[in-house]
Amino acid sequence: MTTPDSSSSQPVITPDLVSLDTSLGTTKDAVIAALADRLTRAGRSTNADDLTQAALAREGQSATGLPGGIAIPHCRSAAVSTASLGFARLKPGVDFGAADGPADLVFLIAAPDGAGAEHMKVLSSLARALVRPDFVAALRNAQTAQDVVDAVNEVLPGGAPAAAAAAAAPASTGATDSGSTGKYIVAVTACPTGIAHTYMAADALVAAGKTEGVDVKVETQGSSGSTPLDPAVIAGAAAVIFATDVGVKGRERFAGKPVVASRVKRAINEPAVMIKEALRAADNPAAATVEAGAPTSSDEDAGGELGWGTRLRQVLLTGVSYMIPFVAAGGLLMALGFLLGGWDINSNASTIVVDNSLGQLPDGGLRIYLGAVLFQIGAMAFAFLVPALSGFIAYAIADRPGLAPGFTAGAISVLVGAGFIGGLVGGLIAGALALWIGRTPVPDWLRGLMPVVIIPLFATLGVGALMFIVLGRPLAAITSGLENWLNSLSGGAVILLGILLGLMMCFDLGGPVNKAAYAFAVAGLNINDPATLRIMATVMAAGMVPPLAMALASTVLRPSLFSEAERENGKAAWALGASFISEGAIPFAAADPLRVIPSMMAGGAVTGALVMAFNVTLSAPHGGIFVFFAIGNLFWFIVALAAGTAVAATCVVAAKQFGRTDASDADLIADTSSAT
Repeated sequence: MTTPDSSSSQPVITPDLVSLDTSLGTTKDAVIAALADRLTRAGRSTNADDLTQAALAREGQSATGLPGGIAIPHCRSAAVSTASLGFARLKPGVDFGAADGPADLVFLIAAPDGAGAEHMKVLSSLARALVRPDFVAALRNAQTAQDVVDAVNEVLPGGAPAAAAAAAAPASTGATDSGSTGKYIVAVTACPTGIAHTYMAADALVAAGKTEGVDVKVETQGSSGSTPLDPAVIAGAAAVIFATDVGVKGRERFAGKPVVASRVKRAINEPAVMIKEALRAADNPAAATVEAGAPTSSDEDAGGELGWGTRLRQVLLTGVSYMIPFVAAGGLLMALGFLLGGWDINSNASTIVVDNSLGQLPDGGLRIYLGAVLFQIGAMAFAFLVPALSGFIAYAIADRPGLAPGFTAGAISVLVGAGFIGGLVGGLIAGALALWIGRTPVPDWLRGLMPVVIIPLFATLGVGALMFIVLGRPLAAITSGLENWLNSLSGGAVILLGILLGLMMCFDLGGPVNKAAYAFAVAGLNINDPATLRIMATVMAAGMVPPLAMALASTVLRPSLFSEAERENGKAAWALGASFISEGAIPFAAADPLRVIPSMMAGGAVTGALVMAFNVTLSAPHGGIFVFFAIGNLFWFIVALAAGTAVAATCVVAAKQFGRTDASDADLIADTSSAT
């Protein structure tokens, strides 16, 4: 069976991609690494490590274990040359996060970054087949690798059973008949990669609906494309189910409908329960309904998944994630401007840029002029830091109507001196106002003006007035007090701050705590304020420790304590750590968190303390060792980084001595060549 995509004539699965009744390791990381290696050796991927990391990153978003002993790790990666399936029937099974126990049937679904729609349909067809008991039984009863290939080919587009199933299947996408009699429900399913869970959830809801005697019409927002539900179908629905891990596209189409919302896996695990909840919501006048803006906590709580605390964290992280590109671009350009134009370029860069050109160079010549241009571009990008933070916090609460009031609140925060704290508060207020105004009942003729005129106008007016008249001065005083406190720190106090920031940077390796410490550093970064430069240096140095420490431990100090996949990850972690990419240590932490994370925190604390003690400064917000020119006291920066790395690596090696044999003895990754 070959895919219809003309970009490749290779079948998606062949016998050499199948492992039967074998052990590929004791953890899901090891299984994924072994399958990625098999795909690479078969010419399906150019780099096994990159494919493994992409699949593990997807695992970090939500577990891919399914009920019935099945797991479907999947990803899209530039390392994948053609859409492919790697399969393993494991003995014993391995935990992939399913509630009912380990998985013994594992598919690694690998798609190229630019995979066409036909490739996506092939891969999503496999995912949908995994909810069919007959297909799962065929996989468990297969005697040879070719039997598995034949079973898979039968369920892919073009296979006879697949064609028959498609002909008999209930309408489960937007192309549905709105003339159905009786009560029915509409649903939207979506997962981050849009390959597997999106379609499995859709089929699970449709099948459960048949059992419950209710028609379920599903819009799948996945990689193989989707046909939006007809507006008439939505209008006639009794309720809507959102089973998504990402935002719902066109959410406003469902405005006013009773809603049950959850993560996508709940629709796979408990489809009948969700349908019953939706039916109850349809009969309950007080049930949560869909707002035209972004998801609200009431929507999410209806599915029993997200509470106020989680929702607030998501809102704040949305603002930070959209802010970081401005920080990285602006900060690095400013650092390059200093490199070319000297450390006093910030005092006259704007004048040099406005008054000069390539044909009329300033004193100092081309170098000074280009330095001023780079610095000024960076400074203008960096100036969006607080408005972008505030604007996208509001966006996360109220969707597009929140953008204008959010950006305005951020700009006012900068003007009145409230800074980063003002941006946080202003964004939350702007989003809440926009959402509240959007909920206000209005005549039908006015509803079309709400998101583009009414909501932005009154929300901007409200948050602007609050920021200028009520909140601006108190928030500015708090910001000023924090800056003065930081500048007054000395001796043990500043070292304690360094330890705290180091612990935060190494606690969750790119997660919310890490991001909070990083956002604190970059939001306060001020070239003319030495205290903020020391904080930035502390955060970056501590964030470099985990990948460097794991690289040192797994490739130099005690490679035998680590699996082959971990040793390969260790080689890549050298470059990731040097570039200040803390996530390079995630594969190690995911496989052994109780030993790895405390060890990394110990190293981060040492580095943070030493950076502060030696008065190291940093004027660039990213780049690792490659922005050496922006580091003050570079020698001590390297000493602090080396000390923390050595401590973390030593701690993790010592911790792994307890309760675990050498990887070479345990043979964590079996030789898959004998499995077929």
